Amino acid sequence: MGRIFNSPDVTKPCKSCSFALSNTLLMSGIMKNVVALFTALFLTVTLFAQKGEFKIAAIGFYNLENLFDTIDSPTTNDADFLPGGRLHWNAEKYWSKQANMAKVISQLATEKTSDGLALLGVSEIENRLVLEDLVAQPLLKSRNYQIVHFESPDERGIDVGLLYQPKYFTVTSAQSIPVMIMENDTSGRDFTRDVLYVSGKFDGEPLHVLVNHWPSRSGGESASAWRRAEAAKVCRHVVDSLTAADPNAKIIIMGDLNDDPNNKSLTQVLRAVRSADRMKVDELYNPMYDLFQNGDGTLAYRDAWNLFDQIIVSKGLVSKKTGGWQFFKPVVFRQPWLFQEEGAFRGYPLRTFVGDIFLNGYSDHLPVYTLFVKKK
Repeated sequence: MGRIFNSPDVTKPCKSCSFALSNTLLMSGIMKNVVALFTALFLTVTLFAQKGEFKIAAIGFYNLENLFDTIDSPTTNDADFLPGGRLHWNAEKYWSKQANMAKVISQLATEKTSDGLALLGVSEIENRLVLEDLVAQPLLKSRNYQIVHFESPDERGIDVGLLYQPKYFTVTSAQSIPVMIMENDTSGRDFTRDVLYVSGKFDGEPLHVLVNHWPSRSGGESASAWRRAEAAKVCRHVVDSLTAADPNAKIIIMGDLNDDPNNKSLTQVLRAVRSADRMKVDELYNPMYDLFQNGDGTLAYRDAWNLFDQIIVSKGLVSKKTGGWQFFKPVVFRQPWLFQEEGAFRGYPLRTFVGDIFLNGYSDHLPVYTLFVKKK
């Protein structure tokens, strides 16, 4: 049973990818870094031209890629992540992985706010323990991140969670909502990650957060699309309930959705649109759409970037009529040290393992965050 604590699922790059492919991705990453630099400069000028008039906060998401502990769990498919398992996952590798995750998280959004991320959704975690170890890392400890986590019935034993700084956010309720994937054959239910739904007060304002890790593309994108549509329906139901009570409800949907912004699970089921200017009453705004259309992404696969990691907001966070905290800018976090510099995967995110080889990297996904502003 989940509680609030106050203290081969995602598509992977194939090993046969060529060196030329990696060069293409590397050059793409360099261009994105240049664009990001100019974007950051523009953002700085825009926000701080009126000194002292705005508060700024950041909310993010990061797929931590198989953050397992080293303890054998009878309810988790963790055989590979044990000292005697295929990956020889021991204490040294575990604590190195924790330090690497903390390094990334500690730097997110710090160019705009010294507090870094006020809230961080995470996926591919084994249990609450790995989150406790994460928030206790030296680079994160001073932020006093608190944890919301529930055990999911996922077949791999991985969950989603939410970290938050009580300086910004106070939890009022939380629940784990199952995604019911019923196969057409006799295999019955396909167990996947639950949706984590957390409500609270963000700097005194009501805020609802849905953290997701939708079903993978295993079996092919088209053949598996209906599973992600089922996960999208869960989020859509929550949004409909909240906006029926308050059309200006402030809602954030985040996660590794295993679909791009232009896929039907997002555009047709969730009704997340590209433009905030022409939103209908029942639509959500997906600020990651333009990033994706401009070639940005969070994971690399077969000579292309996918943008599976997304943060989507409700009309209440983009409508000037509502006041309070408002969405401002989406960011895919890119630093040179987050990318593999050589080999067949040059230009890809530097991950913990490639096959059985320990790279001591970070994740096969890049983190994302969004900036929010509020007049003082």
